[in-house]
Amino acid sequence: MNRQKFSDAKENFLQRRYGVSLGRRYALAAASVVLFSVLGCSQVESNKSALAQSSLPQPETPLQKKTVNPDTRIVESSNKFGFKLFSELKDDQAEKNVFISPSSVAIALAMTYNGASGSTQQAMAKTLELQGMTLPEINSSYAAALKQLLDNQDAKVQLSIANSLWANQDVSFAPDFLKRTQDFYQAKVSNLNFKDAAASSIINNWVKENTKGKITKIVETIEPNQVLFLINAIYFKGNWSNEFDKNQTAQYPFYITSGRRKQHPMMSQEGDYRYYESEQFQAVSLPYGKDGKFSFYIFLPKQNSNLKAFYQNLNVENWEKWMTQFNKQKGFIRLPRFKTDYEVTLNDALKTLGMEEAFSNKANFSGMGKNFAISQVKHKTFVEVNEEGTEAAAATSVGIVATSLRDESEPFRMIVDRPFFCAIRDNQTGSLLFMGSIIDPQ
Repeated sequence: MNRQKFSDAKENFLQRRYGVSLGRRYALAAASVVLFSVLGCSQVESNKSALAQSSLPQPETPLQKKTVNPDTRIVESSNKFGFKLFSELKDDQAEKNVFISPSSVAIALAMTYNGASGSTQQAMAKTLELQGMTLPEINSSYAAALKQLLDNQDAKVQLSIANSLWANQDVSFAPDFLKRTQDFYQAKVSNLNFKDAAASSIINNWVKENTKGKITKIVETIEPNQVLFLINAIYFKGNWSNEFDKNQTAQYPFYITSGRRKQHPMMSQEGDYRYYESEQFQAVSLPYGKDGKFSFYIFLPKQNSNLKAFYQNLNVENWEKWMTQFNKQKGFIRLPRFKTDYEVTLNDALKTLGMEEAFSNKANFSGMGKNFAISQVKHKTFVEVNEEGTEAAAATSVGIVATSLRDESEPFRMIVDRPFFCAIRDNQTGSLLFMGSIIDPQ
């Protein structure tokens, strides 16, 4: 009886205090459980639907897969690989502009890495600085990193990252390999008739679309033994947080070398910047958009130094140290307005960095299928810097061929009608007695 009175008193108190009875509270709680269950089922169905649609291009949509934890090691490895790759390329083209996207190359090769096995996988891991990470860790970390990159709420900054696999319809690939590229890299997977003359145009149109027309061609021709293309495309457009006044842009000298200069349009601005200065260089960070999530960094060797000396200290360890040294400071900046594009085949650089086996008949890509090797890694970029901001795009293509289908080499033609290198060698000892380049035979 006392228990009943207590229950009734509690009921009356809740009715007066909260306007709800015990019976209704239990009903609401039950309804909440049902509601969350429905939402949970809906989310599962949504994820299933996303997986089913993962073969469709989703360049500007953040990843919709299961939640994965970011791993800073994947960013560090991509940056470290990027500095190594840049070092190889700038040494080969000392007098030319070199502009690469380490992220684009790293992502394209990470997808390819999913098909590598044995010593080929070990060589790629060393080159890509992925040692110490398992394949699931690498994939989930890239998925999380891509999600974070694309999580952009700033209307003044556009960023899209898209991946695709284009498979020869006459060749079968390991389903697990294709599924991982879809699940973790949101790759569009398409089967194409590689014998069709229009196949390369289909691939190039995808690249053109996902770089906003800045890169129109990444695949020149499709060879008979070609079985697969793995492609990454990145597009970035950011307006400066503080745009340059076009009226302040004027012609000033730009010194290409110590003895060679030209007049060039230079943009000028003064304000508060994140700035760092050492004995060797000045450095400034120019932010994009409202929140400054992205910035354009400029490192200018001092007049008593040069880029060659700067490059001797350019590595991921120093870069990370430099990034902590920037402080807010008032100042004036003048920089050139410029636009350039860059194209390079990365085979030689990647071989030098340790990936030679992946390009040879010894390549082991059994995770993809049988008897595959990389034929060509091609990289193209575009960048324009002006008063409004920066527009940049990159595309990387990894071509895969079937080693068992390689045709016999055709007889070569060598027409020595341009400058050439020559040498006189003792073939018994290997000694090079003479070497030189003939620019103007007389």
